[in-house]
Amino acid sequence: MGFQILKVRKKLKSKLSGSRYEHSLSVSFTCACLAMRYEYPLQKAELAGLIHDCAKCYDDVKIIKYCDKHNIPVSPEERKAPAVLHAKYGAWLAKKQYHIDDEEILSAVACHTTGKPDMQLLDKILYVADYIEARRDKASNLTAMRKLAFEDLDEALYQIMKGTLAYLNKKGSKVDPMTAQAFAYYEEKKKTAAIENCE
Repeated sequence: MGFQILKVRKKLKSKLSGSRYEHSLSVSFTCACLAMRYEYPLQKAELAGLIHDCAKCYDDVKIIKYCDKHNIPVSPEERKAPAVLHAKYGAWLAKKQYHIDDEEILSAVACHTTGKPDMQLLDKILYVADYIEARRDKASNLTAMRKLAFEDLDEALYQIMKGTLAYLNKKGSKVDPMTAQAFAYYEEKKKTAAIENCE
């Protein structure tokens, strides 16, 4: 897998903007660090982080066009707010153009923008790494989230989703239904755990 990572890096460098490529490297390294902490295969996590934004070289109009061309389902909500679609199309590209066939990696790429209910470990690692990587500097809670990610990945995931939804609602932006479903799932899970701890 190490050779595959080097090949993917070389191809991505020629496709992505300089800043997007640097972000991808940073997410890749952050995924590897989280994988060390949570005992997940390092190179799988590194590759997921590296490839997660492979569709970011296309604008929203082209991504919708390519999704339609390749029969990738696009919901009405995604057509209205297509910014999240690069994840879904990125998973397709990762498989077809970068020859990545590991289902855990493809799943993590596909849900890294919206999350989803009942995420697996690599899904969580990539989602959180994309938020906390070293090049990020916009979110006000980054310092706390960076610390929390290495203490309690599930809590970091929940808090990042909660903050993202609050930010989108404040801006009046459309919330993807999958993001809302994912947050509802983890909020219910958190409430259930709290009740069980009180018994």
